Amino acid sequence: MAEHTSSSITIEAAPADVMAVIADFARYPDWTGEVKEAEVLATDGQGRAEQVRLVMDAGAIKDDQTLGYTWTGDHEVSWTLVKSQMLRSLDGSYILKPAGAGATEVTYRLTVDVKIPMLGMIKRKAEKVIIDRALAGLKKRVESGEAG
Repeated sequence: MAEHTSSSITIEAAPADVMAVIADFARYPDWTGEVKEAEVLATDGQGRAEQVRLVMDAGAIKDDQTLGYTWTGDHEVSWTLVKSQMLRSLDGSYILKPAGAGATEVTYRLTVDVKIPMLGMIKRKAEKVIIDRALAGLKKRVESGEAG
């Protein structure tokens, strides 16, 4: 099984408020460094995204990809690659856990496999940069109150 990269951050907001920002794909270009475009292609019975097309620019990885999303309750969302120009696979998740009064611990796990040869060390570093930027952007977005 491929190695994954994981990181966590505490956000001063309730899990529902954090998940609302995570689920608002149309606003991703506003707070994620890598997502330049996001388009929900399909939704489930609860109106949550099941397939999302993302145009990414993460430095070494530039891609137009479609991801499939699975929602587990209100505290976890995971995704897997449906199609991509550059990637062989991409699996990730956000897991939210209450962290005291009005705070949430968010853990982001990511595994990326590119079609082009890339040293594992470089790939892990790229995953870490993507995760750290996403968590920092999520924290800033949620805590600024700009969600919704």
